[in-house]
Amino acid sequence: MRTVFVGAVEGSLRALEALIASDLTPGLVVTIPPGKAARHSDFCDIAGPAAAAGSNVMLTDNINSQDTLREIEAFAPDLSLVIGWSQICQARFRAIPSIGTIGFHPAPLPAFRGRAAIPWTILADLPETAATLFWIDAGCDTGDIAAQIRIPLTPDETARSLYDKQVSMLARMLPETVTQIAAGNITRVPQDHSKASYCARRRPEDGRIDWSEPAPQIARLIRAVGDPYPGAWSEIDGNRITIRTARVHEGAPKYIGLPGQIQEIDDRTIRISCGGFTCLEVTAYQGDGGRPPARHAILGQRQPEAAR
Repeated sequence: MRTVFVGAVEGSLRALEALIASDLTPGLVVTIPPGKAARHSDFCDIAGPAAAAGSNVMLTDNINSQDTLREIEAFAPDLSLVIGWSQICQARFRAIPSIGTIGFHPAPLPAFRGRAAIPWTILADLPETAATLFWIDAGCDTGDIAAQIRIPLTPDETARSLYDKQVSMLARMLPETVTQIAAGNITRVPQDHSKASYCARRRPEDGRIDWSEPAPQIARLIRAVGDPYPGAWSEIDGNRITIRTARVHEGAPKYIGLPGQIQEIDDRTIRISCGGFTCLEVTAYQGDGGRPPARHAILGQRQPEAAR
């Protein structure tokens, strides 16, 4: 069976490695040029490992361009695997493989279709999710299910821990599914569209912290948009501070202050007042200013306009 693999992120590499380890090396691997790496916060070079395994490699920044489609058509694949690609696969691309195109979505389809499924899963405080392989069609994550594995979530789940769980399930499911397809055992379970939900796109600026919210809600945002994504952030004195890890401060001492006001700061932590007189304890952060903010300074406060 002739297979083309399309991807450009960390999960793509893990999936490709799992296929190679299972003697299912794709004949053609399509990925983005290194100069387009900024398109994905979790970009990962798959061209090198693919070439080393014997795959032909094609670089493109548009999976639907005429040149790209012609080259894939010349390869004449039976199956396409789109694992970690930001563009919609249009009709001509989907028509090329004789069997069809499999995609991956880190959510329990039909729920949580769309963008940024991992951050939204944590923000929604769900008890579980799923990893899903599905047949790509003209809709947004609407195709028949090829395989799905449930994933339980912990109360302190982070974007990184959930990303790793999803990639682990992907690396397990994909070789099994490709092997079954090659043997003619093709699974297609239609989605129940009445149970669909959709996740909206998230941008780096959506990680801005609103300090008037309670500390547990801010801590959840920090967990949801951290590594491998851009992170939760605030500003002080015109400089951005990205907060990597934090926890809700509970117990003594109690702090009374304005939302965003720094109550205590030392070499290990920063304690910051939040909405409802709650407090967040920041345990890792990165600042653009080169030095930590001062005690009693207020994060996120707009700077006064210059005198005219």
